[in-house]
Amino acid sequence: MQDLAWSTDLEAARAGDRPALERVLGRSRQDLRRYAEHHCVVNDVEDAVQESLFTASRRLMDLRQLESFTSWLFRIVKRECNRMKRGLRRLMQEPITEDIAAVCTLEHRGLARDLAAAMESLPAHYREIVLLRDLEGLTIEELSQRLDLTREATKARLHRARSLAREYLKD
Repeated sequence: MQDLAWSTDLEAARAGDRPALERVLGRSRQDLRRYAEHHCVVNDVEDAVQESLFTASRRLMDLRQLESFTSWLFRIVKRECNRMKRGLRRLMQEPITEDIAAVCTLEHRGLARDLAAAMESLPAHYREIVLLRDLEGLTIEELSQRLDLTREATKARLHRARSLAREYLKD
């Protein structure tokens, strides 16, 4: 991503050249989206990318070292994802509506809501492995084949996903 044209566009964008800024942000968008998919709730990915690009366009002049542009942009999107997750937690604390209440027994409502929020907070690749293992009951071997991972990588991903869910539930 760091070639001569990129550096030239980045410097021009920092100096206020709008077409150069559009080219830089346009080239960064796909990488930023892929990064956001691992840090955001699925429904928030595009919003986080849009907000991050907007923030970057406003704050590019504040960036001291242009060489750190990519990592700076990734930090912005990660911060945006975390901000959106905190907003989701607040929403999840809202009272359960009657259409949902009929499905849950009184003692399980809070747990069901907390588990759903924990699953929703996981990045897509972690959520997928937990759902396949714990809801669909796939074995480690079946997960490995389906996700095209080694057995060890499958176990590590499942462990990390469960750890993240536990962390979320501690809060």
